Amino acid sequence: MIHTVPETGSTNADLTARLRAGEALGEGYWLVADRQTAGRGRQGRTWFDGHGNFMGSTIVRPHERDPAPSSLALLAGVALYEAVVPLISTPGNLSLKWPNDLMLGGAKLAGILLEREGDAIIVGIGVNLAAAPDLPDRRTVALSSYGPAPDRDTFASSLASGFDRELERWRTYGLDPLVRRWESIAHAHGTPLNVHPPGEEPISGAFAGLTEAGALRLRLAGGEERVIHAGDVMLAEEEG
Repeated sequence: MIHTVPETGSTNADLTARLRAGEALGEGYWLVADRQTAGRGRQGRTWFDGHGNFMGSTIVRPHERDPAPSSLALLAGVALYEAVVPLISTPGNLSLKWPNDLMLGGAKLAGILLEREGDAIIVGIGVNLAAAPDLPDRRTVALSSYGPAPDRDTFASSLASGFDRELERWRTYGLDPLVRRWESIAHAHGTPLNVHPPGEEPISGAFAGLTEAGALRLRLAGGEERVIHAGDVMLAEEEG
């Protein structure tokens, strides 16, 4: 079910408030906004609310036997990739960047934000369908730069269906196939990365894939490997 509203502060915040109020929102429900006035990205960043873009959130209620909830960022990334790839003529330019970005031509096309509320995980997704923000620290892009902007409602339906499929696979087959699929559509091994782990100085290295649990493997200049469980990650070519 996709419920669309003309304007709201944040679809993630709305679902949080409704869950706290005891509303029984189930998996498969999506809240999509034409406009957000207080959209959020990771680490407290604001999220651009350009008209015609996709801004929406859904809910996952992890079961006891499910993989770690943090891996839902990988799941959402794969679902996003599958929804976007039919819309462009150059799929080789499309790739995932750990932990939660979809890149097109080395610039950010879409982002994912996971937030927990009680026993539920709220998955917020923003995609630059029609317009991209002008950011001081990174390159951004919209699908409209590659052709006509996709219809938002059609895109929403495609993404919701793909997310449901990936959620079923995640529950049925576990994390290993998801990690392998994610790596197959990520930027190439050896891609230079700049990483800023929480509370630490930024470090540079090369992408060396993911661990079995979905953490980032970063190969440092001396050849040693560092496992990154959280942090802000930038491609060298992405930085503005």
